[in-house]
Amino acid sequence: MAIITGQEYVQSLRSRKIDLYLLGEKVKEPVDHPIIKPSINSVAVTYDIAHDPKYESLATSASHITGEKINRFNHIHQTPQDLVKKVKLLRLLGQKTGACFQRCVGMDALNALSIVTYDTDQKLGTEYNRRFMDFLQHVQHKDLMCCGAMTDPKGDRSLRPSQQADPDLYLRIVKRSEHGITVRGSKLHQTGAINSHEIIVMPTRKMRDEDREYAVAFATPSDTAGLLYIYGRQPCDLRKLGDSEIDLGNKKYGGQEAMIVFDDVFVPWKRVFLAGEHEFSWPLVNTFAAYHRQSYGGCKAGVGDVLIGATSAVAEYNGVPTAPHIRDKIVEMTHLNETIYSCGIACSSEGCKTSSGTFLVNTLLSNICKHNVTRFPFEIVRLANDIAGGLIATLPSEKDLQNPKTGKYMEKYLKGKREKSTEARLRMLRLIENLSTGLGAVGYRIESLHGAGSPQAQRIMIERETNIKLKQRLAQALAGVEPE
Repeated sequence: MAIITGQEYVQSLRSRKIDLYLLGEKVKEPVDHPIIKPSINSVAVTYDIAHDPKYESLATSASHITGEKINRFNHIHQTPQDLVKKVKLLRLLGQKTGACFQRCVGMDALNALSIVTYDTDQKLGTEYNRRFMDFLQHVQHKDLMCCGAMTDPKGDRSLRPSQQADPDLYLRIVKRSEHGITVRGSKLHQTGAINSHEIIVMPTRKMRDEDREYAVAFATPSDTAGLLYIYGRQPCDLRKLGDSEIDLGNKKYGGQEAMIVFDDVFVPWKRVFLAGEHEFSWPLVNTFAAYHRQSYGGCKAGVGDVLIGATSAVAEYNGVPTAPHIRDKIVEMTHLNETIYSCGIACSSEGCKTSSGTFLVNTLLSNICKHNVTRFPFEIVRLANDIAGGLIATLPSEKDLQNPKTGKYMEKYLKGKREKSTEARLRMLRLIENLSTGLGAVGYRIESLHGAGSPQAQRIMIERETNIKLKQRLAQALAGVEPE
């Protein structure tokens, strides 16, 4: 077995014993919970698309370990074309779900570990890469979904991990034995954590010698004893508890974030990929960040396509699709969206082979890509809200539409162009709300700012990756100035 279907994926989640709390209550079966289900539907698309002959070259690849056909989300990039296909696949899935489909983080963690475990072994004589390759083969063969867990709570940001008043504010090793390690701490904002089979933990920052117990990377099944999940709230999430469809905006798909608590979780050595080698914490953080910032050039462009389409449709329902200012705003939305995608393709095409054999994106361009994402979706949302009008914030509920007394007035007064139904107009307005201010905001607008690092994180990397001296020499040569 190498590629499972969406239905098989959903079924595989039922066999776990997840310790999960949502809205203050323990959830017995996440698969059936109405707030969680849309996010599971989104992940299922990543499995089903691998069985569609139309998208086979994008959604699947051959394992470089076994030659077995596998889902691309579990593939280790072997060429620049692999990197390009990744971005194209993510855009396609964004278009199909209009939401976060949650498998990018795990994919990026796998590729980062394939590089850094190799480099660690080469320098220190460890056996992390062999352990990782065994784990990777297991993931590929079972077609598992992995959650990449990097972000720690951090506590007092002015202090290093080992300086915190509470030492658990960064995840750390609290015990070592001949059998493995025991870890304690938490990871925040974890995309798709509840929907994953495996949790891959990585350090969140550069560590020093005094922080070596925080320099830890490992993988553990999502239902491991000691793991506790607290589900993250989303705007308007209680709408999913009702029987409304229109008010959801996106009637089937959604994203997911969770807080994970590691309450003295045991990890066997065969699942440990870094344990105190602090000098490799930063390469792992940096490599993962480069891959994940590339990812945003695909998924955010795909969701942007949906938002642009919804905005254009509403303009049509309002009877103003040819108004010059409307057309110009939609052109601007398209320009910004394609710029995001272009950066994703550029950093992929400029990727190079590392010593491990894995291809890595151009890290400068991947940071440029994500830095654009911290800005452009906000402007795309602003323009969508401008064109859609105030109804996205004041629209009455679907139940009012269905009520005989109030529904007739909504049909009458909320109708736009005569040829278009009132319901169609309301559905499109709800979708715009979902993507820009409501249920889907965490997967598009807010995540665009903070996902894969805040804007300042990219600016730091852009400064580090830019060869200013080279640019100076170019200018000096043309100006006739002797280089210093």
